Amino acid sequence: MKQISNGRRAMLAALSVWAFAGALPAAAQDPKISQARAALADWLALADANDVAKSYANAAQRFRASMTIGQWTEAMKRAREQFGPTVSRTFVGSQVPQPGKNTPPGEFVVIAYRTEFGKRTVGTETITMEREADGKWRVVGYLMR
Repeated sequence: MKQISNGRRAMLAALSVWAFAGALPAAAQDPKISQARAALADWLALADANDVAKSYANAAQRFRASMTIGQWTEAMKRAREQFGPTVSRTFVGSQVPQPGKNTPPGEFVVIAYRTEFGKRTVGTETITMEREADGKWRVVGYLMR
């Protein structure tokens, strides 16, 4: 398999974020996205402060069912070693995935940020929020790249 250079990988990442953002403006007016973003801001503050226990406790049940707190602690440790602390975060866009055969039941919002980290000046965060039975939006998936 052909290897991709770091410069090309960064360009492809930027293009994918740009393409993602281009598909999002119509969804930005959706009130559920505003609610999900507000809940996410609180959760990201915990993650940015490296408060692993509270970020885990405030994540969705489906998130907690997919890993133990020990696994989450280790994942956060590895991520911080690789990326460093969050320096800045810029909202790129969001979307509401359409229900389908590859989508679990539930109500979801995917939110993307262009993020500068202490050890990586160009990064992305993609977070999936789920509205749980109590009506609150919680993190069900978190990806740093």
